[in-house]
Amino acid sequence: MILQIQNLEEYQQVYQRSVADPEAFWAEMADSFVWKKKWDRVLDWDFRTPKVEWFSGGQLNITENCLDRHLESRGDQVAILWEPNDPEGETVRYTYRELHAAVCRAANALKANGIGKGDRVCFYMPMVPELAIAVLACARIGAIHSVVFAGFSATALADRVKDATCKMIICSDYNSRGAKNIPVKKVVDEAMDMGCDSVTRVIVHRNTGGEVAWNDRVDRWWHEEVDGQSSDCPAETMEAEDELFILYTSGSTGKPKGVVHTCGGYMVYTCFSFKNVFQYQDGDVYWCTADIGWITGHSYIVYGPLLAGATTLMFEGVPTFPDAGRFWQICEKHQVNQFYTAPTAIRALMARGDEWVEKYDLSSLKVIGSGGEPINEEAWNWYNEKVGKGQAPIVDTWWQTETGGIMITPLPGITDTKPCFAAYPMPGIQPVLMNADGQEIEGNDVEGLLCIKFPWPSMIRTTWGDHDRCRNVYFSAFADKYFTGDGARRDAEGRLRIIGRVDDVINVSGHRMGTAEVENAINQHGHVVESAVVGYPHDIKGQGIYAYVIADRTDAEPLRREILEVVTKEIGPIAKPDKIQIVPGLPKTRSGKIMRRILRKIASGDTGNLGDVSTLLNPEVVEAVKEGAV
Repeated sequence: MILQIQNLEEYQQVYQRSVADPEAFWAEMADSFVWKKKWDRVLDWDFRTPKVEWFSGGQLNITENCLDRHLESRGDQVAILWEPNDPEGETVRYTYRELHAAVCRAANALKANGIGKGDRVCFYMPMVPELAIAVLACARIGAIHSVVFAGFSATALADRVKDATCKMIICSDYNSRGAKNIPVKKVVDEAMDMGCDSVTRVIVHRNTGGEVAWNDRVDRWWHEEVDGQSSDCPAETMEAEDELFILYTSGSTGKPKGVVHTCGGYMVYTCFSFKNVFQYQDGDVYWCTADIGWITGHSYIVYGPLLAGATTLMFEGVPTFPDAGRFWQICEKHQVNQFYTAPTAIRALMARGDEWVEKYDLSSLKVIGSGGEPINEEAWNWYNEKVGKGQAPIVDTWWQTETGGIMITPLPGITDTKPCFAAYPMPGIQPVLMNADGQEIEGNDVEGLLCIKFPWPSMIRTTWGDHDRCRNVYFSAFADKYFTGDGARRDAEGRLRIIGRVDDVINVSGHRMGTAEVENAINQHGHVVESAVVGYPHDIKGQGIYAYVIADRTDAEPLRREILEVVTKEIGPIAKPDKIQIVPGLPKTRSGKIMRRILRKIASGDTGNLGDVSTLLNPEVVEAVKEGAV
């Protein structure tokens, strides 16, 4: 069994051991799993290249550790508990034995449709058990899964399919979300018309039974392909450094990056972090409200919990349907013990009033978590008092798509908690604060740029098809360090607080949006001359998107509506600007660089001190932008 820290003294000892001899520590953690062949070398790394290899020479299959090894001891225990969008709908349960059989049938169906080791399979699906089953089926046969959040547009989906040259897309007919039925297959059809020539098969899960267009050449029904397949599928032998999945994330340049995670190290770290951050015990019911389209769903709905032999709850719906008590009704119904959600959801539910929480018995909760973005103090206190009742500690977690697992967090009942502080590094994680000159900032009560100075098992290995981009984005800013892109503050006791992004990335409801990506979409409008996008403080989302637009039209309101339509088409509704200001010009330096610092201040309403604007190419435009702020 993987190590689970029990008290503060043990955390301190384990942490010291993990940084004094990382290779021995992670080898000990890796020994908890089933390996087809033990590794030859624990770690080989060079951040300059970058090259990071954990457990090289080791052979395994992650699904044997998620499923097969649990069959004897917990075959009849519930592995996945699924709660549908409709509160009147039926809860679905898969025991470990049933899940193993379902994964094997799906894996055989994938093989029957020409999918093999190394092939990429794209998912564009709602939160249904078949998504988790098919993701695991890919891992079973060595195919690489790439899950795209089913709220992205056809254009965004096509870009990701083409970048990874996916051979198959697995989708649903429709996605049930709140009161809406969203036409998922229709979006896939539109993406296919955009030149996804690598795709030879589209598998469609019948989710709602709604009418869909059909192409007999490529389209197949999930149930027709999977039903009748053998429930025996030997697990493909994978090298520890073989790719497990690609997950696309926005960056500070326009094109999304395909973050690559590999089999061995990701397995070890996600299980270790899950067991320790959530202090999961046998018999607990754990619920992460994220979508599997994001890294949180990969690591803490599917892989981490199943590797640990947990019962993991999946939810299809939204927190406010049919009312703002839905989360708490589910917690009461299933006696949830660990609950993990995003600050956006907490703020949205807090705004609806305390009565929705107070209606339900939440006494089963032992740990409540927050992740995806920094949580503000008011939301932290409400979550602590109204949901945790002051009894269930909050784990305010910091991590990224690129880190694979939670990096900085309190450990519940072990380390202290402080509002808004992610607090302490996990064992094996070595964070440092750097100044702009590349020097490490020592001591406490300081602020700087957050970097990690030593590799950890679940970290990014490359960006798909473009290793130089991986080096330039993450490893070039500071010598021999992984740069997170976040600023952080270390308090007098050594706790870390994440301040937010320091690059051109906006954290909207826990989802990273590159400003360049949104600008590129806005600029697709025929009457837009130029645009600049910045983030600004938003009461619910944490950060909102503020777009400054130069256009050759003066009818502002129709133009705003059209721009929103273009962004929805190019990226998806998730990227729609909250505010669009039509401006006569943008403040620029004499070299032509947009002064985003000024635009950020105006967007946040902080216009009292914009600094010296006299050196700008066009200082007069600043007053005009200030006067027209929305």
